[in-house]
Amino acid sequence: MGGHVRLLSWNVNGIRSALRNGLANLVDSGDFDALLFQEIRADVMPPELAGSGYVKTIYPSKRKGYSGLMALTKESPKRAIYGIGMEKFDSEARALALDMGRFYLVNAYFPNARHGLTRLDFKLEFDKRFARFLEGLREDKPVIACGDFNVAHADIDIARPRDNIGNAGFTMQERKWMTCFVGLGYTDTFRMFVKDRGHYTWWAYRANARERNIGWRIDYFFVSDELRQAVKGASILSSFKGSDHAPITLELS
Repeated sequence: MGGHVRLLSWNVNGIRSALRNGLANLVDSGDFDALLFQEIRADVMPPELAGSGYVKTIYPSKRKGYSGLMALTKESPKRAIYGIGMEKFDSEARALALDMGRFYLVNAYFPNARHGLTRLDFKLEFDKRFARFLEGLREDKPVIACGDFNVAHADIDIARPRDNIGNAGFTMQERKWMTCFVGLGYTDTFRMFVKDRGHYTWWAYRANARERNIGWRIDYFFVSDELRQAVKGASILSSFKGSDHAPITLELS
């Protein structure tokens, strides 16, 4: 995958629902060299995507109707790596790495720490193992990691930071991990271009949160520092309504 590259990442919150709500238009546009989907909640490729012309890679969770990842790429990956090598995470299909020649493209769906932080330890262990997995890939070639990281990194990434301190996705532990992750040499590409608050990728379904823009920025495109100079744009397609998450994009030269 060389030349000018356009990528899209989206937590679709159910691939079939998203297909009924505009996902097919994104695919059919042909605008993207790769589309990475999280939380597909399916174990087979939907027939609506069969004729899309993309190379399709699917990584379903062992549990029906839960989690799962999918990638559509214009070029065939040289290889696909399913999971990070730990069964308790890999059974939930949390990470899919594609060797695209010039770089590894990693599609990730991080665990949610959940209400009452009942899964915080599980999430933090995944965080640590995921970073280690990426560093292993990076010994071979640069890495692009995208997806739903289920954490708002800084106060600027959440509409109501004071109200959410200590809540799942905004605990000090999760945020500290992301600071450490960035410190390993990964760039949050959106923040290369947009420095102000008010830009979010997820909104709760209740209380008209999306219409009022009471949201969280928990979906990211990170690049390892070797690719930073190639980044030409990053955006949130916030007007796209097929899920409780908005798609995000990355452009590389």
